[in-house]
Amino acid sequence: MELIDAIYSRHSVRRYTERGIEEGKLGVLRNAIDEANAESGLNIQLVVNEPRAFNGLFISTYGQFSGVKNYIVMAAPKGKDWEEKVGYYGEKIVLLAQTLGLNTCWVGLTYKKTPGSFTLRSGETVHCMISLGYGENQGKQHPQKPAKKFYEAEGEVPDWFKSGLKAALAAPTAVNQQKFKFFLKDGNKVATRTFFSPWGYTHIDLGIAKCHFEIGAGKDNFEWV
Repeated sequence: MELIDAIYSRHSVRRYTERGIEEGKLGVLRNAIDEANAESGLNIQLVVNEPRAFNGLFISTYGQFSGVKNYIVMAAPKGKDWEEKVGYYGEKIVLLAQTLGLNTCWVGLTYKKTPGSFTLRSGETVHCMISLGYGENQGKQHPQKPAKKFYEAEGEVPDWFKSGLKAALAAPTAVNQQKFKFFLKDGNKVATRTFFSPWGYTHIDLGIAKCHFEIGAGKDNFEWV
């Protein structure tokens, strides 16, 4: 499975089976996490066979987590730039997991920090976690909002930008809020901005959306500004 296929086949999954993740797949994920940490300065950690963090937790809007024994801890210093990195690099790992046949779900507040399951460096916090495993199902796609609400462009809109925006709108966001916008300038320069949300997480959401946009548009077709 290619990453662009993973974007459209991956949906949030909150209920998992007892099937364990094969060591080979765990090795692929660990290598990707090591590379992401080295490149970004984040402190992403994979926790395996630890069932307490999500035990008995319930989200009234989305339902209960069950069977979660594996998860990814997205730790970093506080700040908007770090939050965007959390989203961008975390989603790279999420999409990799999808290509490996695994299911995931971004989780903001509804988890427990279990002593000894991960470590934090000075000044770091846990921004969110990502549940991981074999889902009882493949999740559901949220209806997409009209693309015209999420971009402004100078002149004609090229196909690569349309493809990037389509991929960005398939990105998971907190409570499906999608509080971001893309701007096309000077033919191949792309800028972004976020908007206020009472839920927060807008900069993490933007990082996730930018990850999707790059894959959909092709990194060689544009530059971020």
